[in-house]
Amino acid sequence: MKVETMRFIDKWAGIPLCFLMSPVAMLTDFLRGSGQKKTDLSRTLFIELSEMGSAILADPALRKIKKQTGGELYFAIFKKNHKSLAILKTVPEENIFKMDASHFGKLVVEVIRFVIWCRRKKITAVIDLELFSRFTALLSFFSGAAFRIGFTNLHDEGLFRGWLINRGVRYNPHVHIAVNFLSLTHKALGQFSGAYATAPVHDEDLILARAEVSEVAMLQVKEKIRQLYPGWNRQEVVLMNVNASDMLPQRRWPAENFVQTAKELINRFQNIIILLTGAPDEKDYVEQVASLVAHERCINAAGFFSFEELIPLYRLSTFMLTNDSGPAHFASVTTLKVFVLFGPETPKLYLPLGGNAEPIYLGLPCSPCVSAANHRKTSCTERPCITGIHPQRVIERLREYLEQKKTV
Repeated sequence: MKVETMRFIDKWAGIPLCFLMSPVAMLTDFLRGSGQKKTDLSRTLFIELSEMGSAILADPALRKIKKQTGGELYFAIFKKNHKSLAILKTVPEENIFKMDASHFGKLVVEVIRFVIWCRRKKITAVIDLELFSRFTALLSFFSGAAFRIGFTNLHDEGLFRGWLINRGVRYNPHVHIAVNFLSLTHKALGQFSGAYATAPVHDEDLILARAEVSEVAMLQVKEKIRQLYPGWNRQEVVLMNVNASDMLPQRRWPAENFVQTAKELINRFQNIIILLTGAPDEKDYVEQVASLVAHERCINAAGFFSFEELIPLYRLSTFMLTNDSGPAHFASVTTLKVFVLFGPETPKLYLPLGGNAEPIYLGLPCSPCVSAANHRKTSCTERPCITGIHPQRVIERLREYLEQKKTV
């Protein structure tokens, strides 16, 4: 299902449904006494459907619940995004609900399946990580959980999604999204009483776990690099992720800029190869970039590495240049240096955790133009925030980094 279709359904069907279901939710909560009881986190379901990167950003929040309660963790996510949860393995595979949203009819069936699944798992609490999605608010209520934690607009106007969340936390658009996620966890743990997240979030709370990589996996990836480039003899591997999610295509740095960057790096550094990464369905777009670079040391690797092979690939590589998208966050569980091109989003809210990500960002007065308030929708077609990042600025920074690596 297209993103625009989802937004349309969420607004025009979601608002009236949330309004109609709210009295039912409030009556149910009253009869249960949910407002007077301590939140039962023995079987906690997290919901984050649409963003693969957010599943990584939410990991500190998941781990805190696990550490402090010892309860069972569950997760609901769109089927196409579920592999992001396999990177850190915080949630067991059997506790992940993978929702198929390929078309509207299928989605209706999946909601019914979700309700049955939640009853079977005996979900006690839901933490809705989505930013004011009416659909996930409804899912939270339909889960049957007595305790439902999520973002509330409080005194802010708009973003109506009824009163289905019974433990609301005011979303703060001025702090990193991982901090907001942890505030939901703090609310669930009873660390503050109102909607304002008064419990502090410390730097150590945001530390990401490192992904485990076996020696066998490393050897397999080395062999696959040699299949792509038979002459590879431990040259530095540079990764470029030239595409961006369909959720927000405005994040995409122009292909010709990647072409210019790749050409100049290859001409200057004889000891590097550039792998252009991407999903299988991005192969044609990536091939356009590779064909324009037209050099044997710049290779289209889209769809060549499985998702499970990405982490060992990141471990082997020197750095990655990427649009603001999932791979930037996947790499954050390794020590790989990542240069992230930000446009309509802001690194203040979405810079990958881990300490190895460096933003490249103009910070125009119009940026960021997408937010929770507009459900991350922008009508800007010129995109000066991302197209205005000149290739030479990027090339100089990457050149400097590679030169520093040579002297270490």
